[in-house]
Amino acid sequence: MADKIKVGAVSYLNTKPLLYGLSRPPVIDYIELSTAYPSQLARQLRDGEIDVALLPVAAMQEIPGAHIVSDYGIAAEANVVSVAVFSQVPMAEIEEVILDYQSRTSVRLTRLLFEEHWKKPVRFIPASENFIGEIRGNRAGVIIGDRALQQLPNFPYNYDLSKAWTELTGLPFVFAAWVANKPLPEDFIDRFNEANRMGLDHIDEIADQYAVPYYSLKTYYNDNICYRLDAEKRKGLALFLEKIKE
Repeated sequence: MADKIKVGAVSYLNTKPLLYGLSRPPVIDYIELSTAYPSQLARQLRDGEIDVALLPVAAMQEIPGAHIVSDYGIAAEANVVSVAVFSQVPMAEIEEVILDYQSRTSVRLTRLLFEEHWKKPVRFIPASENFIGEIRGNRAGVIIGDRALQQLPNFPYNYDLSKAWTELTGLPFVFAAWVANKPLPEDFIDRFNEANRMGLDHIDEIADQYAVPYYSLKTYYNDNICYRLDAEKRKGLALFLEKIKE
């Protein structure tokens, strides 16, 4: 392939197993790998700055021609742990919710769950840069990614969005998938899938490499996150996209 395929991903702890194989031969010889915030990846893919992105799934609806190109992504069948509503008070007392706009998927899922699952009217507030310090009293906040893992000991209540979705629908939830907005060579997709799978064969090694004091990455990678997008996860994804269709 004369031109390398430009691949964008976030660099959260939850993506490390997928990035493991992408940063090694043979696929590294075919791609240019970069990292950005989830919302930035959506813009870059839409504007043609990259060819493939590990994209928050809600952003697919904004990108003409968006389609999933891999059997791997970021999903969960119950508690994902790293995407949750954090609060100092129980759900019944929450009146306001700060939304972290780093990921539109988490924002849309939060709004949907308050309406359909918790059936609770609240006021949604856009997040400031240091919004975690504003989560107090009756004001909760959605925290995602590595910051969510760090905050687990600091709040008496957290409401896992993936678990709530599964309670509502009986289906897993897909947070992110590898998405392109143009056709890609079939042989590249095969190599790309193999590179994603490579990291799953080295989960414990990756967990040890990136170990953090506040949560077991072996638990996170093996029990909380599902990396393979099987039929049930794709069914859950289709239902979510239908529910948030504008």
